[in-house]
Amino acid sequence: MTSSSKIAVRELPLFPLPEVVLFPTRPLPLHIFEFRYRIMMNTILESDRRFGVLMVDPVQGTIANVGCCAEIIHYQRLPDDRMKMLTLGQQRFRVLEYVREKPYRVGLVEWLEDQPPSQDLRPFASEVEQLLRDVVRLSAKLTEQNIELPEELPDLPTELSYWVASNLYGVAAEQQSLLEMQDTIARLEREAEILTTTRNHLAARSVLKDTFNQNP
Repeated sequence: MTSSSKIAVRELPLFPLPEVVLFPTRPLPLHIFEFRYRIMMNTILESDRRFGVLMVDPVQGTIANVGCCAEIIHYQRLPDDRMKMLTLGQQRFRVLEYVREKPYRVGLVEWLEDQPPSQDLRPFASEVEQLLRDVVRLSAKLTEQNIELPEELPDLPTELSYWVASNLYGVAAEQQSLLEMQDTIARLEREAEILTTTRNHLAARSVLKDTFNQNP
């Protein structure tokens, strides 16, 4: 193996968050109030503004081994040295070992990337996008609210797979599984399964709603 093909390894400050899974290209607003994380953010702001976000399972009390690097895009200092900040997901990583635990965790991490695709990803992405539009349309009909997708969904299949994964709600374990996948097709296929189940469920509820509304 040549040195240029080795996966880069670096130390990264780590920020565990209960049931939060960050994906590349996706925003994550944060409110920093714990003392140790105020120390961490002040240190990061003096360097490259990057830290790792890891999902904590509140039931098991475990911290995920795969996370996503976040970059601080904007921040605002509040009274008592608290901070509000907007971060953006960058590349994914795997924790190889913890270098230290106090005052905050620092890990030795390796970067993760999806495998090069063996076939055209666009058909998979188109299927997922259509399912997404179906789910939004049915949700809007059922709730009688104006629910719309952003005008511009990500064009690139890999970025679309991250966008869909980041917008799944209440299923942090499923999101973590999608984050850990290193195959874009597998991620899109799993998202198609989730969206198909959701669409079918919403369609059945919509039929019931229409039936009840037609009855005198």
